[in-house]
Amino acid sequence: MTTQIEKAKAFATLHVKGQPVILFNIWDAGSASVVAEAGAAAIATGSAPVAMAQGYGDGQNMPLEEALANAARIVGAVDLPVSLDFEGAYAVEAEGIKANVTRALETGVVGFNFEDQVVGTSDLHAVDVQAARVRVMRDACDAAGVPAYINARTDLFLKAAPEDHSEAMLEEAITRAKAFADAGASGFFAPALKDEAMIARLCAATDLPVNIIALPGTPENSRLADLGVARISYGPVPYKKMVSWLGDQAEAALGSLG
Repeated sequence: MTTQIEKAKAFATLHVKGQPVILFNIWDAGSASVVAEAGAAAIATGSAPVAMAQGYGDGQNMPLEEALANAARIVGAVDLPVSLDFEGAYAVEAEGIKANVTRALETGVVGFNFEDQVVGTSDLHAVDVQAARVRVMRDACDAAGVPAYINARTDLFLKAAPEDHSEAMLEEAITRAKAFADAGASGFFAPALKDEAMIARLCAATDLPVNIIALPGTPENSRLADLGVARISYGPVPYKKMVSWLGDQAEAALGSLG
């Protein structure tokens, strides 16, 4: 693959219900190269590990300039499609979303995670408001001539413990999936959803490829495939495991002389 458009088209084809693409989330050019060499079909950043690796907290605390420079280095390090976890696009209103998406596409990325949380709060954008924001992102991609994959994320299930996930929340998620699809989303991301029956119903209720994150307690990947999931990501899990290993190794080395 040589062009951004070719990579964007190839990335979209990886999302097949029942045959999910695995995205083992990375945070910088070095980790991207390692995952690419392991056989990945595509590369995806996670906003939390990207921020934490640079000493920031998640939630758009990493300055946009740094986030885009990091994305450009990742794109330059691998010959694979790269999807950017763009949180809330670092903007609320249409003008800011359009400008920031345009700049992000200039780094060479071919996909976005775009969340419906009002960044910095515990609230979600109203369905119609977020759908309009998704439409702005799609229009910006179209204007740039890049058929980027917009993975429209709902934070509904992150707002409650898994045992408190309800039928009402699932219905709200399905409503959001439809609205986001109508606005031009390419996929639907429901992080923290773990219940098999709910996952299956969500996958059946939307034509969008559904993304589930492999957090502890989530069904095995093979089972997620059976349920109709089209994309499995790992979010901050790889980074946290790596940091835990690093801490253990450092502790052992620093205490090795007794």
